Amino acid sequence: MTFGPLTPFPPASEARPMAWLRTVARLLLGAFLVTAGIAHLVVPGEFLAQVPPFLPAPGAIVLVSGLVEIALGAALLVAPARRRPVAGLAAAALFVIVFPGNVSQYLTGTAAFGLDTDAARATRLLFQPLFVLWALWSCGSWALLRPTRNGSTGRHRSRN
Repeated sequence: MTFGPLTPFPPASEARPMAWLRTVARLLLGAFLVTAGIAHLVVPGEFLAQVPPFLPAPGAIVLVSGLVEIALGAALLVAPARRRPVAGLAAAALFVIVFPGNVSQYLTGTAAFGLDTDAARATRLLFQPLFVLWALWSCGSWALLRPTRNGSTGRHRSRN
């Protein structure tokens, strides 16, 4: 029996310990990103609170970030196993890139998504590193960040 994006769980005999948990975590993160991306398009006003005031074209930033979230979420859901580490690294990078927006929301005291107190906005900031770790772990992206024998990062083989 083969498995892939439509049957994401390998047979028990082929499964590594924790593989099922990583798969579930990846699928949940993918669904979360797709849902959040769609929300960017449906209720963009809520997401404007996270665009720092010094950036131009906040509406365009919300639109583009929503499309990126949909694309990354879809990649986490259906990418073949060999591509998942790259998709996870891209999702982690997105979480790092949008972090200044979360900081801006805290500093400006802008209410959105039910984050209407400084304590709620500060708590939200604490979760951002967890999203980065979630993406890296659930997609097996750590291998792309580890140095290899030749000193580079990733799975590239040296040609020695």
